[in-house]
Amino acid sequence: MSTGLGFGPITQGSGRLLDQIRLSGVTARGTHGVFDFERREGQDFVVDVVLHTDISAAAASDDLTRTTHYGELAGTVADIVRGDPVDLIETLAERIAWACLEPPGVFAVDVAVHKPQAPIEETFGDVVVAIRRERTILLERAPAAPVPVVLALGTNMGDRLMILRGAVRDLRAVEGLEIDVISPVIQTDPVGGPDQPDYLNAVVLATSTLSANDVLAACNRIEGEFGRERTVRWGPRTLDIDVISYGELRSYDEKLTLPHPRAHERAFVLAPWLAADEHATLLTDSGPEKVATLLERAPDRISLRQRPELTLEHWA
Repeated sequence: MSTGLGFGPITQGSGRLLDQIRLSGVTARGTHGVFDFERREGQDFVVDVVLHTDISAAAASDDLTRTTHYGELAGTVADIVRGDPVDLIETLAERIAWACLEPPGVFAVDVAVHKPQAPIEETFGDVVVAIRRERTILLERAPAAPVPVVLALGTNMGDRLMILRGAVRDLRAVEGLEIDVISPVIQTDPVGGPDQPDYLNAVVLATSTLSANDVLAACNRIEGEFGRERTVRWGPRTLDIDVISYGELRSYDEKLTLPHPRAHERAFVLAPWLAADEHATLLTDSGPEKVATLLERAPDRISLRQRPELTLEHWA
């Protein structure tokens, strides 16, 4: 049976085609189907999987931990087939897709579930349900356990300190978002955009039981309450709250790209983050990198000005 599932390749955010890991013909006996005898006697199901991923870091390092362990993947797929019965192989395919998307380096998955012994009266060769699921669907999924979240705050309009304090207060009030650490305040020059005042920046480390999309929605709501208007790209703003990372989730969704696509080169994010967590790491295209190392390379680091007299902690 073929892993040619009929879906085309997937392009990375940079324009490069994603690599593929193909696992073909995983066979296990399951009790899926709408008929009693299918549930009672069971039958063999065959599954093909194509993972869309980036294997460059694993290839360069020869490190198994930086890629998908396809032996473990085969076991996971087989366990799902052997597991709780469902009526439809469409449902079975969906369950397998969710499991395949769990590893952080997988951006999308194609799954084909074959039911060659389907109870059909006519002569046939196979029955196949093939689906593609992209990692962006995980943006909508609430986590099974709290996940770490990094939020970057910035403002260069109005009473900047009071705005940051108000933002922290409102983030504290978001149900399902637990603030753990608030960084010191750092003043920075604006990056890009028109002439505008300097920024005050801070980073909030939190844990959340909300989906990534719900975290973003809460941040956007708070921005709106402080009068944020998105009219000029990189223009002045009363409040900016960016979701820098959400656990190990990677997404190329236009609405919410994770990790934040420019965080690795922005000192106004990296410096307060490092001050809040000296061991912090950021997932980049080449794998996890220490925030301290990224800060050393950030082109705007010379504009950083510490503002120890400005504090957000007692407002949290």
